[in-house]
Amino acid sequence: MSTAPASVPAIDCAGLRYRFGDHVAVDGIDLDVRTGEMFGLLGPNGAGKTTTIRILTTLLPVVEGEARVFGLDVSSSPMQARRLIGYVPQQLSADGQLTGRENVSMFARLFDVPRRERTERVEEVLDAMNLNDAVDRLANTYSGGMIRRLELAQALVNRPRVLILDEPTIGLDPVGRDTVWDRLRALQAEGITVLITTHYMEEAEELCNRVSLMHHGRIRAVGTPADLEARLGPEATLEDVFRHYAGDSLEEEEGEFRDVRSTRRVARRLG
Repeated sequence: MSTAPASVPAIDCAGLRYRFGDHVAVDGIDLDVRTGEMFGLLGPNGAGKTTTIRILTTLLPVVEGEARVFGLDVSSSPMQARRLIGYVPQQLSADGQLTGRENVSMFARLFDVPRRERTERVEEVLDAMNLNDAVDRLANTYSGGMIRRLELAQALVNRPRVLILDEPTIGLDPVGRDTVWDRLRALQAEGITVLITTHYMEEAEELCNRVSLMHHGRIRAVGTPADLEARLGPEATLEDVFRHYAGDSLEEEEGEFRDVRSTRRVARRLG
């Protein structure tokens, strides 16, 4: 594992740009996430958030600009960078036909966790996510909140230094959402850097040390929720900030329909 000093950002993007055909999804963004913070990447569907995350997690190539994870260039050192990252995508990643333990064990193998450590690692993360009583049940019997906790366990089994979550509480009821929030706070307290995307302004305000507002592939503003609100006036909320930078009436963009459809599908499956 990398031993980069604390002064090195957990995530550092410079001039990052990505196109799908003629559509510019990410338009030359500069972004840094500090080690140990919980950072929110906010913006409407089609803003470029998921594309940025896919580049950081090496699922898309770096075509223009730079992206680093704890100083490691994700383009030239993708395998080393992946070992530092835990990723929970917006789409469901748990297999409903496997038990909770089997799902996490599969991820332990995928992450190449040493065989002699796998059993201990799997039990460790299932215990951390409070899934002990359900480890031998099929995942398709889990509630939405339990599924999200199972996916967190999958992402944590390789002991990442940064956890990236795309809409982690979409479709959850208030109890399930609060449970996931508690788990994320506990992970941050253990020193894990967390990057989340969310459409819930309350979630960003409750969890994030800093947030960025992204629209049309560009970063429009970065700061603490309180600082961004103060820029608009004493009565402003984070929702007001979102509307100020993203607009009340959002234009359709390429990829937006696909993102909305995916979001709704996940929400239905989490129930």
